[in-house]
Amino acid sequence: MKQQLVLTALAMTLAGAIRSQADPVLDWNAIAAQTILTPGARPGPSVLLDFAVVQAAVHDAVQAYDKRFEPFAIDIQNAAGSVAAAVAKATHDVLVNRFPAQAGALDTAYNTYLNDHGLAQNDPGVAVGGQAAEAIILLRANDGSFPAVFPPFIGAQLTGVWRPTPSYLPGPPASFASMAIPWLAGVTPFAVSSASQFRAEPPPPLNSARYQQDYAEVKALGSLNSTARTAGQTQLAYFYADNFFAQWNRALRRVAETYLDNTGETARLFALSWMAAADAVITTWDCKIHYASWRPITAIQQGDNDGNPQTAGDPNWLPFLNTPNYPEHSSGANALAASITQTVRLFFGTDKLPVTVTSNHPLASPNSRTYERLSDIQQDLVDVRIYHGLHFRFGDEAGRKTGRQVARWVFHNALRPLDDDSGGTNDEDDN
Repeated sequence: MKQQLVLTALAMTLAGAIRSQADPVLDWNAIAAQTILTPGARPGPSVLLDFAVVQAAVHDAVQAYDKRFEPFAIDIQNAAGSVAAAVAKATHDVLVNRFPAQAGALDTAYNTYLNDHGLAQNDPGVAVGGQAAEAIILLRANDGSFPAVFPPFIGAQLTGVWRPTPSYLPGPPASFASMAIPWLAGVTPFAVSSASQFRAEPPPPLNSARYQQDYAEVKALGSLNSTARTAGQTQLAYFYADNFFAQWNRALRRVAETYLDNTGETARLFALSWMAAADAVITTWDCKIHYASWRPITAIQQGDNDGNPQTAGDPNWLPFLNTPNYPEHSSGANALAASITQTVRLFFGTDKLPVTVTSNHPLASPNSRTYERLSDIQQDLVDVRIYHGLHFRFGDEAGRKTGRQVARWVFHNALRPLDDDSGGTNDEDDN
């Protein structure tokens, strides 16, 4: 009975999410986000795979009519009927395939959408959307997104090597015994050739000047009760302590709402951005397992035992946020943020694009920040994961570089304009 009440409430929420929008891509992105980000539906960063599959299907459905950009999974000919019906059907079918427990709520949202927009159940656009969904589902059927079993990864109790870190602070995550979703490193990428194509350079040696410098920085600025972190830095830390995936979906929606008035352009921006984000984080997971580098909490608590007299340890040191259960190098959060912002930069051909990011964290003040340059967002994310106490600067910068590189590759090799094989402009500072 309780589960039924939850599903009924979800159906009402999904149906209500679409009534204030004018673009079907935005309408169904809102429903997709609520479905994908339902607590417990999918583990951690694997939600990026779901966003990418959904938005790729939507892109193909729209391009069946628009015919200005390459499709991803299928080139649908002789499309007829409503683009809105095609987008609705493509999103609905992909989500039902990936989230069968939410099928009832999604059916309700789909039927509500068709009724509210005066669309018949047999509108020809429904068949178009069904083809787009079927093609992407078939293409990604054995991509590793839903492994039945996968060996756990626990690192090692060795100097410099990652090992599970318990939760010391209120809130998630709880104590854990192994790495979260290690299988993500083995998922088939969407556009890059392999998870190791843009593998980051290794972290610096423990006896290097760079390691000592970054160790001291995170120890001072990332501790729970830091006296070195300024009030402004603490506020930035709260701002980006939000649900990162929801936060970036909101930011991307704001970009589309502000600068685009064409359904085909919006569909392409969302597909490119989420495919780049998925491939960047797949790449990052490959790095995490390949290098298995310890987190600051372990490094600092074990600082007196690392063989380096320049890294004074503190067995009582705690980070500002609980440490996620996967290795440090490199930063997935930075790969995600950089991949999306760099895709936007390439899409619009400029770094100078005002973008507003919002936060739902209760202590974020302000809860909205407008950046004049996309690169400024990337820099804030490098800094903030240090203030969180979760990464060394070298890990953050490596994640940012990965996100930029992957975004550039995806942008120039997927969903390209049919009348222009350049894939776009403005390659400046992508590496």
